[in-house]
Amino acid sequence: MNRRTLPVTAALAATAVLLLTGCGGGGDDSSPDKDKIAGADQGTTKPKKSPEPATSMDDNPDGVDLSLPKDMKLVFDWDRPADKDEAAAMDDAQHFVRSIYRGVAQQTIHDPAVAEYAMDRGLSYARTQIQSRVDAGLTSTGTRRHYQEKTRKAPNGNAVEVSFCVDSSNFYSKEVKTKKIRKGVAGPASYDFFRVVMTKFPGKDDLWRASLVFVTEKAGQCR
Repeated sequence: MNRRTLPVTAALAATAVLLLTGCGGGGDDSSPDKDKIAGADQGTTKPKKSPEPATSMDDNPDGVDLSLPKDMKLVFDWDRPADKDEAAAMDDAQHFVRSIYRGVAQQTIHDPAVAEYAMDRGLSYARTQIQSRVDAGLTSTGTRRHYQEKTRKAPNGNAVEVSFCVDSSNFYSKEVKTKKIRKGVAGPASYDFFRVVMTKFPGKDDLWRASLVFVTEKAGQCR
C-alpha cells in the first residue's frame, strides 16, 4: 500500500522533540537482544497480566500479513488512549513489534510487514533483531507480554512516543532445524522497557512507523 511520506527533516524534528523531553534510561537502538537469543533468561514466573490481550489484533492490517505461528503469542495488555493520534500510533507500535517476530518466524528481514511499520533507525533495529536470530538458527516460541503502556505526542502532532514493559519470562528461543526449545532460569533479564518513537505518514489512511527504538534491559520498573 503506497503512503505519502514526510520530509526527513520534519520526521527528525518530531522525534527530537520527544527524545529531548524524555526521561529514564535509554538503550542501544541497533544492537541485537543477545540474552533473548540465547534463551538464558527464560523461566516459569507468573505473568503480571491477564492471559488474553486487552486489544484484539488484526492479522492483516493495512493489507499486510502479520500472522504468526500458533506457538508464538504476543500479548498486548494495553488500553487505547482517547487521543486519536496516540491510539493510532499505539496500534502501529503493536504492528511494528509483530512485524519483527513475523520476520523471525519467516527467517527473513525482507518480509513486507517490517518495511511497512518501520523507517530509518527503527527499520535498522528491526532488521538487526531478525537477522541475529536467523544467523543463530533460532526462531521464538511461547508468550511475550507487553504492559504498562504510555503514550506521549510531540507538540507538532507528527510523532508519538509509545513506551511499554515487556515480560519474556515465558518466551523462548527455538532451534529452527531441531525444534529444540531453549529454556533457562527466569530473572531480571526477563524484563525490558521499550521507548518507540512512531512517526506519522499522512495519507488516505494514516500510518505510523517506528523511527527510533530505545531499550532498557533488566528494567526494574517492569517487575
